[in-house]
Amino acid sequence: MNRIVEFFRNRHNAIYKGILFVIAGLLIVYLLPKEARFRYDLTNIKGKPWHYESLVAPFEFSILKSPAQIAEERRKAMENFRPYWRLDENVKKQSIDSLRKLMTRDWPVRTGDPEVLPAYPLPAGATLNLPPAGRTAHYLAAAALLDSVYTRGVIASGAETEESIQLIRGNVTEETWRPGLLSLREADSLLAARLRSARDIDEGRLIPLVKNLLRPNITRDSAYTELMRRLSLEGISPTRGGKAKDQIVINRGVIVDEEKYEELLSLKAAYESQAGGTKGWLIILGQSVLVTLCLLILFLFLLLFRRDTLNDDTRVLFVLLMMVLMVALSHLPAVFETISLWAMPFCILPIIMRAFFDTRTALFTHLLTILMIALSMPERRYEFVFIQTIAGIIAIFSIVNMRNRSQIFFSVFVISGTYLLSFFGLTAVVDASTDSLDWNDLLSFGISAFLVLLAYPLIYFCEKLFGFVSDVTLLELSDTNHPLLRELATRAPGTFQHSLQVSNLAEEAIHRVGGNALLVRTGALYHDIGKADMPMYFIENQVGDVNPHDELNFEESASMIISHVERGIEKAKAARLPDSVIDFIRTHHGTTNTAYFLTLYKKNNPENIIDEELFRYPGPIPYSKETAVVMMADSVEAASRSLLKYDAEAIDKLVDDIIASQLAQDQFSNANITMRDIAEIKKIFKRKLRSIYHVRVEYPK
Repeated sequence: MNRIVEFFRNRHNAIYKGILFVIAGLLIVYLLPKEARFRYDLTNIKGKPWHYESLVAPFEFSILKSPAQIAEERRKAMENFRPYWRLDENVKKQSIDSLRKLMTRDWPVRTGDPEVLPAYPLPAGATLNLPPAGRTAHYLAAAALLDSVYTRGVIASGAETEESIQLIRGNVTEETWRPGLLSLREADSLLAARLRSARDIDEGRLIPLVKNLLRPNITRDSAYTELMRRLSLEGISPTRGGKAKDQIVINRGVIVDEEKYEELLSLKAAYESQAGGTKGWLIILGQSVLVTLCLLILFLFLLLFRRDTLNDDTRVLFVLLMMVLMVALSHLPAVFETISLWAMPFCILPIIMRAFFDTRTALFTHLLTILMIALSMPERRYEFVFIQTIAGIIAIFSIVNMRNRSQIFFSVFVISGTYLLSFFGLTAVVDASTDSLDWNDLLSFGISAFLVLLAYPLIYFCEKLFGFVSDVTLLELSDTNHPLLRELATRAPGTFQHSLQVSNLAEEAIHRVGGNALLVRTGALYHDIGKADMPMYFIENQVGDVNPHDELNFEESASMIISHVERGIEKAKAARLPDSVIDFIRTHHGTTNTAYFLTLYKKNNPENIIDEELFRYPGPIPYSKETAVVMMADSVEAASRSLLKYDAEAIDKLVDDIIASQLAQDQFSNANITMRDIAEIKKIFKRKLRSIYHVRVEYPK
């Protein structure tokens, strides 16, 4: 048990990174679609020879109709479709009953009329010519006429242009000739004409009464019509025959005409729909293998070429998180069908990565992410990988030195141009024509490039969330009008000038040996800000003969000098400077000692045992090439002010001695800097110091 605990304790960093890679891989595999992918690319293949091997049906499948064919069949079905109308038998009875009630109440009774008018159905023999012409005769005449009109059928408006209708009588539907039915206006006219032609009828009083009672007994059944319309459309088969297993679909070299193209699309759809069971697990297994390979390559790249990034848990988490988010972004078109995959701003990834990492890491991450996203594409994989790779490279080139906001807008412009040129070139190569250019794709490319503008707020968000520092932030911090630098320039002008010279020396050196020049310049400007709290304790700020160290013993003087490191860290944290800048304050003296006061102490106290820790800076020693270069530049620039003679020999000896002393004290053992780099740095320092102090050749006398 103790061995297991010790194993995890000693390797917890490696285990944590392994867990990060595993989680990232699982998330990416989860986001990838699980449908089987058709191995043949059918993009722009119509009208061209089939250049793959002869294709045999691996299983029985149905041939799908094309959208145009289905649309035509739907059109014809709707062209022949007739709305449904329903005959309401109750309308006739209700109208005649209403007539009887009105005439019973309002019509005068004559001699011989019965007190009670007959109810519907009417008695046999009811005609218009029953004498005498009293209430009963009028009622029977009007009721018989209503009965005959309703029996023929009174249809509501809306079917005037129809030749026939589907009429529902009870539970039976029959096609009825529309002109054989009466409209409401035709029924009114027929009633009035028939009543006027009858003998002994008071048509002036009876006609308005009957007209007010007349209403359609055939009305459109909208619900049933919609149901039958839907069933009619659903009854259209999406397929037209099929292919049996092992039947030839297309032979090599055969022109892909419309019919063959539909067969190929049908096979593709059938193939990709079979994702369940064993095949589904095979897809997941294959995706897992490919994603694992991509992540393994990323790990090996970081291990072999970017060990500092791999050793930083936060940076590893950030890289993997960005890759997962890009794969998740590519999943959106599968969720929202109106969104095009080409409109996704994949170039945001290399831009954000370049803001915090070097160009090679940004490009490598982008390439691996694009390869994993391509696994989710049903077709046009080559076009996608080619276009996104070229656009990502151009995006990185456009912000190699991202020093201002306008570079993001410039990136949008060049990415747009890259998308359009790449798409045009691929279309010309594949189709040998530009007729197939899809304007929707061009619009999607424009949207994708425009969305790259989101990179700027995302960079700021990532800075705050992960504690990173972008070039734009470093540029803002390196402005000498920053409050901390203004305070240093005001209270400790000598130190401020020293910091400017150190930044110039270090920036020139890091340019030559490789590194983040802007970070070096910014760190060098802030490395001595702790001196602003006690400027007179440092010789570069002293004026005249007043030296406060005259009142202190050597240990106290050393303590005051050493304390500027801790004071600088406190001031930097209070001003919320990034940790990467504060690291220059921590490490610019490493674990060296205050040689001046230590030497004086030994000289004046030869008999005492010396505790050299009282004269030593707390460290840590530089851990990167950038912090190591600033440490060298700081010591060399400060010591150069004490030279008695500024000639080439003295400057060369000074630079060699100081850097040799730092090497002897193992100040660079944790930094990724080589002896070749150090030799190059010394050359640059010597040349720059000669220029600063105007070393000239001696003129002959």
